[in-house]
Amino acid sequence: MDRAEKQQLVSDLHQTFQDVSTVVVTRPNGLTVAEVSDLRRQMYDAGAKYKVAKNTLARLALDGTQFEGLLPMMEGQTALAWSEDPVSAAKIVVEYANKNKKLEILGGAYGEKVLDADGVENLAKTPSLDESRAKIVGLLQTPAQRVVTVTQAPASQIARVLSAYAEKDEAA
Repeated sequence: MDRAEKQQLVSDLHQTFQDVSTVVVTRPNGLTVAEVSDLRRQMYDAGAKYKVAKNTLARLALDGTQFEGLLPMMEGQTALAWSEDPVSAAKIVVEYANKNKKLEILGGAYGEKVLDADGVENLAKTPSLDESRAKIVGLLQTPAQRVVTVTQAPASQIARVLSAYAEKDEAA
């Protein structure tokens, strides 16, 4: 990679870090090419990205962004995962690290808040934006369903009572 390509990579990464809300730092200890490709595919499917970059270039790209707190983690072999959705990158990385012990989570950041490995795992447990929207829609629909049920219940009970009195009168 020549100097111009490095500058372009740093510029692209810097712009990416301006646009995303979450970055996770990992250490891919001995992951094979096939394993990294599988992880990248899972990240892509979830709308996230995973990139192994030289620490020097990654530091330059992180400098001046909200993720500057990640700079101390950029030691040794590292890879970065990021997403615009606050949960996607963390969720995929944590799931993959649980299945494949070669992937170590060093930490991450949600906005300016720096997270340790446990913080990334906690972030991964929160529902995604789509899951949250679905829960809200479900909550909004539930009261309407209950109103229909409540208004129908007294009418059906009255009908049963009247029917019982009618049967009683016919029997007498």
